[in-house]
Amino acid sequence: MCGITGIFDTRGKRDFDPAVLQRMNLAQLHRGPDEVGVHIEPGVAFGHRRLSIIDLSTGQQPLFNADGSVVIVFNGEIYNYLELIPELQALGYVFRTRSDTEVIVHAWEAWGESCVKRLRGMFAFALWDRNTETFFMARDRLAVKPMYYALLDDGTLLFGSELKALLAHGGLRREMDPLAVEEYFALGYVAEPRTIFRQAKKLAPAHTLTLRRGHPVGEPKAYWDVRFTLDNPITAEEACLELDEKLKESVRLRMIAEVPLGAFLSGGVDSSAVVATMAGLSKEPVNTCSIAFDDPQFNEAEFAQTVADRYGTNHRVETVKSDDFDLIDELARLYDEPYADSSAIPTYRVCQLARKHVTVALSGDGGDETFGGYRRYRMHLMEEKMRSSIPASVREPLFKTLGKIYPKADWAPRMFRAKTTFEGMARNSVEAYFHSVSILRDPMRDQLFSQRFKTELAGYNAQEVFNYHAAQADTDDPLALIQYIDLKTYLVGDINTKVDRASMAHSLEVREPLMDHELVEWAATLPSSLKINGQESKYLLKKAMEPHLSDDILYRPKMGFAVPLARWFRGPLKQRVRDAVLGPRLAETGWFNREYLEHLVSAHDSGARDYSAPLWTLLMFEAFLRNVMQSESAAVLSKEGLPA
Repeated sequence: MCGITGIFDTRGKRDFDPAVLQRMNLAQLHRGPDEVGVHIEPGVAFGHRRLSIIDLSTGQQPLFNADGSVVIVFNGEIYNYLELIPELQALGYVFRTRSDTEVIVHAWEAWGESCVKRLRGMFAFALWDRNTETFFMARDRLAVKPMYYALLDDGTLLFGSELKALLAHGGLRREMDPLAVEEYFALGYVAEPRTIFRQAKKLAPAHTLTLRRGHPVGEPKAYWDVRFTLDNPITAEEACLELDEKLKESVRLRMIAEVPLGAFLSGGVDSSAVVATMAGLSKEPVNTCSIAFDDPQFNEAEFAQTVADRYGTNHRVETVKSDDFDLIDELARLYDEPYADSSAIPTYRVCQLARKHVTVALSGDGGDETFGGYRRYRMHLMEEKMRSSIPASVREPLFKTLGKIYPKADWAPRMFRAKTTFEGMARNSVEAYFHSVSILRDPMRDQLFSQRFKTELAGYNAQEVFNYHAAQADTDDPLALIQYIDLKTYLVGDINTKVDRASMAHSLEVREPLMDHELVEWAATLPSSLKINGQESKYLLKKAMEPHLSDDILYRPKMGFAVPLARWFRGPLKQRVRDAVLGPRLAETGWFNREYLEHLVSAHDSGARDYSAPLWTLLMFEAFLRNVMQSESAAVLSKEGLPA
């Protein structure tokens, strides 16, 4: 696991200043504290920060092929590299290391751009082939590992694992993209391939970018997609057995390491399944770690302890105070662009705990998207049944009217909170799902943004992100459609971003067996009834794990990794929220409606409404403005070459 960065001259062979590359590399020191490496030649500059996991003695980067004509910087792990080595050796390639990085170099030599199709793992890499004057970038299928890039006006291409590396170059304009701001306030993150800056992009999941010196810069190309065929004739019993074997294989591949290894254990189904599988594959007790909360409403520690006791793990627990909100500015600096998932706080803390004992940790991330675990999936399917039973000509005007006149009742029991349901019923399936997951829904963003900002948006709505992916999904199954959308949006932009930044802040590598692309492909062939069966979500995974986990773990209500925002904002953070939301930085943008900001703050303070999620989104945007857009540390980084 590493941090990579670099510069490529798309037009010629300009010489790059080594001090600039050093700045960019230093900006990602936290991603790789063990070793540093650089390579500079006319028109090309690669930098690397190494966190040593495999081939500790000879896996240094940048890494070259035999004659030095191909050079690579790579972030991630190729889990099937041991299988590829003999195949490449049979083709005549001689290995000088035992690293998965060298496998990629020879795979490029053997198979060119198609090499990525042979790789099983999490990866982001860039390579330069001097013989063909080709620059090539790639990102793994589910975007577990990040890759940012920017094409400057003079034809210089920058890339890096984090935006802070690009900003450290000094040539990237800090000009925000209004369309990214719209996406952020709808979703809580900026969706791929956009970033908060106009000039910079994220390389999308399962995409490559090939540039040839002196040729026009083309667009990234997709090399993989998941297809929800739902046509596997397998029985539930057979599927349980097959899932058990596939999960063992995925976990086994991710247990290969030459450093201490463990797992996160929250006490939920996904992490417990991973730990149970690890225990069955390991001769030694598994290292596990959990975060406990001093607020019982958010505490799952007893369930994690149950699993730890059953499998005799070396279990470590630390209690996080329910008022652990001192990370706000740190998170803003860490994520480089606005990011509003408040579970980033406990995620940061559990990574901090894990790094005290291990260098690699396995997680349960991806289980909800792959096996149908979110509560919102069940709600969506219920709405879909209603939606399909009423003609659109009747349904849309009827429920649109009801949605307008029915009061929003955050304080009421769930069964009486019908406004959101009515609003969703007035929309088509994709629009309704976007509506249900939005932090600030369309009517709220309409009131939040100023007329000036709406003019800058020129009619753009973040709904277009979901529309684009829905058009690629190639399925009309209600559950499969929203699973596909989540795999392309929420999993990538929220979950994977959160875990990558939180883990790499502590130089911890996190691996994701439930996101193995072969497992995801197989699950996509299963009928949706094996994912949600009646009111039981994640049906197949739970059935498969019944021999390994108790019903108390498998069938209790899902809790999640949450923090008490509503209480914070009426208590210890009350003044901080008011100062941030109503303060000068948001006002100076000219993008927000002051009257509506005052409404959000006062209505939440009084208890009339629960606006904790919108207020957190605003709070983190203001923190981004202070810590990234206007920070002195960023200026120091650019001028002096020091890590911010």
